[in-house]
Amino acid sequence: MENIEDKGRKVVIDLYKANVFCIVLLVLSAIVFAVPFLIIWKGAPMKSLLASFGGWGLFLVVMLAGIVVHELIHGLTWACYAKNGWKSISFGVIWKMLTPYCHCNEPMRISGYMMGAMMPCVVLGVVPAIVALFVGDLTLLVFGIIFIATSSGDIWITWLLTKENPKCLVLDHPTEAGFYILDEE
Repeated sequence: MENIEDKGRKVVIDLYKANVFCIVLLVLSAIVFAVPFLIIWKGAPMKSLLASFGGWGLFLVVMLAGIVVHELIHGLTWACYAKNGWKSISFGVIWKMLTPYCHCNEPMRISGYMMGAMMPCVVLGVVPAIVALFVGDLTLLVFGIIFIATSSGDIWITWLLTKENPKCLVLDHPTEAGFYILDEE
């Protein structure tokens, strides 16, 4: 969209603060999910965690793959709400913060944008953590907690959107962690 600065209100989050929020969210998620897990499963042995990943190398590969899947989930979900579907989706990395991103280049309803923002947290974070509570899998628990924390920017952006008029449109910011609020056209 041309002259977006004239047509919309820019809302961005500070990535440094988002990284601090990530650490806070990691601790909170660990309390919310690990404490019940340890009570239910009598403190499943920690050494089984790394063994189930097959060592640090595989753990790193799983985490990196999870980051890629996280961004793909954003894209797939937003494509469902974008008029031009997958054609409106692009991916990249903000290298100075080592932050991968998915971008939708067309405006959509706030509810659709929020769905796309939160879906990776639910699919890769909350669901695995809850399943881990039922099956006693410490590896799955850690995976879920980490991916809840890595959704900190998405959670923050979604929270900011709850303060907006739901009749407005939202346009993903192309280069920063944030969005533009556009009056309904």
